[in-house]
Amino acid sequence: MRLTFRQPMAKPSEDPFVVAGSGGVVVGEARTNHEGRQALLLVRGEEDTSELKALVATMGIQIVEVLHQNGRNDPRTYFGKGRLQDIAEERQNAAFPHPWAKVDLVIMHTNATPRQLVGVGELLGLELWDRVRLLLALFTAHASSVEARTQVRIAQLQSDRTILRELAARQTTGERAGYGGGGVTALQNVLSNIARELTNLRRRQRKQANAQREHRRQRVRSGALTVGFIGYTNAGKSSLFRYLSGKEVLVEDQLFSTLETTVGRMEESPRVLLADTIGFIDNIPNATLAAFKATIAEALDADLRVVLVDASDPIEELERKLETTRREILERQGSEATAYEETPDLMVVLTKLDVLDADQIASAQEAVESFGYPTPLGVSSTDGRGMEGLKFAIRTHLFERPRTVTITPALRAEDEAMERIASDVYDNAMVEQDERDEDRGATMLAWMTKVAAEQLKSRWKQRIDIK
Repeated sequence: MRLTFRQPMAKPSEDPFVVAGSGGVVVGEARTNHEGRQALLLVRGEEDTSELKALVATMGIQIVEVLHQNGRNDPRTYFGKGRLQDIAEERQNAAFPHPWAKVDLVIMHTNATPRQLVGVGELLGLELWDRVRLLLALFTAHASSVEARTQVRIAQLQSDRTILRELAARQTTGERAGYGGGGVTALQNVLSNIARELTNLRRRQRKQANAQREHRRQRVRSGALTVGFIGYTNAGKSSLFRYLSGKEVLVEDQLFSTLETTVGRMEESPRVLLADTIGFIDNIPNATLAAFKATIAEALDADLRVVLVDASDPIEELERKLETTRREILERQGSEATAYEETPDLMVVLTKLDVLDADQIASAQEAVESFGYPTPLGVSSTDGRGMEGLKFAIRTHLFERPRTVTITPALRAEDEAMERIASDVYDNAMVEQDERDEDRGATMLAWMTKVAAEQLKSRWKQRIDIK
């Protein structure tokens, strides 16, 4: 659902998706391609805009000018009313070669209230996004699966509903009289339609979540263990996933290039699964991120959670993103833990080491340790640096130690072939060494869980020994 605020209309719009009397709120499927659009950015004070600009650039939108205003955030219009009127007038009169001539979008550097969005939209008469609506537009552009599109649509409708309720409240209180054809009644009808669509989408989402939970239960019953990759968006999760699994996934140097969960097997073991999912970001309202709860759960409920940290970030950025990630992990698990010692199924990994020198790596390690985590591992998905150490750390966490497996040869014709037993070991463990002799049997070095070891011994009894 795209929210666009236009100048008041003298007569009902011929566009069936424009709610009469709403100030031009457009209700319908969201636009997915914003390449080439030009925008103005509104900023209160001297806030850091680098992350928001990166989000905008990911969508192919050009910010032609950043407009600042000092002082307190206006609860009605974010900027002062007079300043917004000046901006609206200049944009309306802008003609080539004025840099604003092709501006058709205004972005607010904040999570605006519905009151602010309506107030600013009415004064500017241009399509308006705050930070949340920017993220939703980005999600819409990157949603490729049915699951992702369902999640994004729910988040959009929940957000848009707050705007429509604000518009309805204004008309009801007389703050803004209805015009066109319908007024409050039209808005109420749209709100009812949104409620029905949300009900249907949530039903679909519950079915998707139940299917995901059933898949996880089946994996647990089969003895599979899961490693979940989590972290701030664009931390390198998908690149690491592809390196370790050999499974092709979208890998782009873009924020939120991954919105759904991808599960693949660690190449060395059929019993170790890797889960890549959506990244975290600062200041996303819980109501928005709640739409992705089932997706995030895939990684958070894993046997081992690997927190990825982009070591190429400036230290201040690295610390901010790590704090956000830690907060999201703890909040979504309902935990009061604050340090690594209280979250033992968690490992921190620094990514993108190939672009750093030794001093930069050491500084990143110190920053991670300052949060109470042990010295993090470092890897590069580009040149493979540190990957063997990471694989060993994952195996050690999941299986504690490698086990020596001895298989005796078949002595009678009715005995199961040695190859059949060895194949069962491969199905239930990560085999590092395998030496076989037809007369003396087989000796294998394998990583496996205690449960898997007991199951193998129960099935093959005297034919197998595991230490």
